[in-house]
Amino acid sequence: MKNLVILTLLILVNQAKSGVLVVEGKFQNKNIYVQNAYGGSGVGFCAVEVKVNGHITTDEVNSTSFEIDLVALQLKYGDKVTIEIIHKDFCKPFVLNAEDLKPRPTYEIQTMNVNSNGILRWTSSKESGPLPYIIEQYKWNKWVPIGTVDGLGTADNHDYAFKVALHSGENKFRVKQIGLGSLPKISSAVTINSNVEKPNYALTKDYNALQFTDETFYELYDDYGIIKKGYGKEIKLDNMKKGIYYLCYDNQITEFEKKRR
Repeated sequence: MKNLVILTLLILVNQAKSGVLVVEGKFQNKNIYVQNAYGGSGVGFCAVEVKVNGHITTDEVNSTSFEIDLVALQLKYGDKVTIEIIHKDFCKPFVLNAEDLKPRPTYEIQTMNVNSNGILRWTSSKESGPLPYIIEQYKWNKWVPIGTVDGLGTADNHDYAFKVALHSGENKFRVKQIGLGSLPKISSAVTINSNVEKPNYALTKDYNALQFTDETFYELYDDYGIIKKGYGKEIKLDNMKKGIYYLCYDNQITEFEKKRR
């Protein structure tokens, strides 16, 4: 009889704690709010206990909703946070504001420059989380993403570098970060004039290709949008219909007519 009672208690404990909901991120000076559910048997509430960074909290979980008080844990802004919500079987709590653990773009640029070898360098500080820097180049009347560099995500000064491809004439570059649910933060632009010669282009006699005099980045459009993009000295046109097309290359925008397929 005694063994039966112990076995029954073990079964009840296993049923009470059968799942773990894990939420991870960085502390952003905000608490986390949880919508609780009733237990799978309809008795009591779904969440059993909460751990933050491996330590059980004193948050009261026996209600239809509750708050995980991160501010009271004396965390520093940007500290790593791992929340474990242990819950009963056949139910699951719902975290209402998990995005508040995601970093926002808070960096500040200390210096930024680009040299004649195409090395873009910048020093930034006050990052609150590891967001990528998106490098953009201004050409074809728009800012074009050309690469990314992972941000280190701490408040210290950090030095970054990225190799860019210079086109003829004036070149402008900037960086930006995008956080979850927030607008991008965009740096000021840096400018350099290059000695790169503008390539020319010509259509082959059979209209099956467009050839540049030097390698260049390009985008090719029809009336409905972009149809080809890349880098090189040639664009294949053999699968394209007759008509007018719009070509972006180097820092130029032009159009051409393909007269036969």
